[in-house]
Amino acid sequence: MAPSKREQFGSSFSFIMAVAGSAIGLGNIWRFPYMVGEHGGGAFIVAYIICCLFLAVPCFVCEAVIGRRGRSDVYGSLERLAPKSKWKWLGGVSVFAAFVIVSFYCVVGGWSLDFLVRSLSGRLSHGDPDGASILFKRMSSGTLEPLSMYVTFLLATALIVIGGIKKGIERFTKITTPLLFFLMVAMVIYSVSLPGASAGVEYLVRSDFSKMDAAGWACALGQAFFSMSLGIGAVLVYSSFMKKEDSILKGGLWTAASDTFFAIISGFAIMPAVFAAGFEPSAGPSLVYETLPFIFAKMGIEAPVLSWIMTMVFFLAILSAALTSSISMFEVCIEYLVHRFGIKRWQAAVAFLVPILMLGVPCVLSFGPLSEFKIFGLTVFDLCDFVCSNVLMTLGALAFAIFVGWRMKRADVFDEFTNGGTLGFSAKVFRPLYFFVRWLVPPIIIIIFISNLL
Repeated sequence: MAPSKREQFGSSFSFIMAVAGSAIGLGNIWRFPYMVGEHGGGAFIVAYIICCLFLAVPCFVCEAVIGRRGRSDVYGSLERLAPKSKWKWLGGVSVFAAFVIVSFYCVVGGWSLDFLVRSLSGRLSHGDPDGASILFKRMSSGTLEPLSMYVTFLLATALIVIGGIKKGIERFTKITTPLLFFLMVAMVIYSVSLPGASAGVEYLVRSDFSKMDAAGWACALGQAFFSMSLGIGAVLVYSSFMKKEDSILKGGLWTAASDTFFAIISGFAIMPAVFAAGFEPSAGPSLVYETLPFIFAKMGIEAPVLSWIMTMVFFLAILSAALTSSISMFEVCIEYLVHRFGIKRWQAAVAFLVPILMLGVPCVLSFGPLSEFKIFGLTVFDLCDFVCSNVLMTLGALAFAIFVGWRMKRADVFDEFTNGGTLGFSAKVFRPLYFFVRWLVPPIIIIIFISNLL
């Protein structure tokens, strides 16, 4: 059950910055560009926007309605809204999914921290370009260095979350989320000015819909859910700290718009540089960490100071994006233990650190000593990524939509979505949105999900 006294975000802006910060993460910078590269450039962007607008936003609304109505963690909110039912176990699955994502997501966060440290020392901008391009493989295939950066990033995430909503999460995201936009816009301006960058711009604009098969649509849907942190209870938990007078629809639309805009500018920051460096646009997750060091080192030959500044700006942006997302997923885990067992936040954080490390260490080593260890043909890292983004998050978002559309009372959903009927625009769009949540969102998600498996 939710406690009688509960923290709240200080303002609507703080809530939007927190959920937008959760959405704007490595899913945009690290994952989105290589997904675009694998699935037809602009065709994937079109599919991604469609999935965000017609599937991700309604699913965001569903989680937000449950969270603010339940006023507890994901397990407690479902238990409160559907007492004496099995729906609460969906909360347990969501916590498990968040736990797995934190475990492998912090690996990429550790890479970002590693490269930021290297950029501060000038080792990226003043080194040999060819050596810089293979630096990632040498670093990620090691043992001590990637493990130490992983642990450092994970501890930083835990410390922010232990600070609570106002002193930890709100204070951090209000600063870093707006900063991310400025940093990435600066990167776009620089990237598109590189010799040969026009091919990368053309690649993003040109659409090859022949590559958008069922798997492509499933990846677009999975990317939308992964990027907006849907299906694992992150939006639900943040919404439980939302003020009653704030608009859920406004939060969802701003989050989707921010996430989509940031994903696109990330593509324009990465892909022109990829083509300028002569790399393969579908190189995979390592694309960012191989391409940009090459560009910065090459730039450092003629403009060492500018190269040093741009290197720091870019990897600071990546690190900030990684942290804003990791804290939202870690918060799902923390809230569960705090409300389920009545322990303090720091105790809950410590309790989760051990199992996270047990799964996270094999994920770190998937690029080195454990690279040959495969489960269903996938490394531990790739398996965690696939299961979460293509299975758990998709099914979680589906379950939340079904819960709001079919388990909750329509009057309760209307009351929460419109703030008791006081929000005129929300009241006007409620009927088509509710119809969409009940009759269109579930079958569309199921069709895309099954098509991908087959």
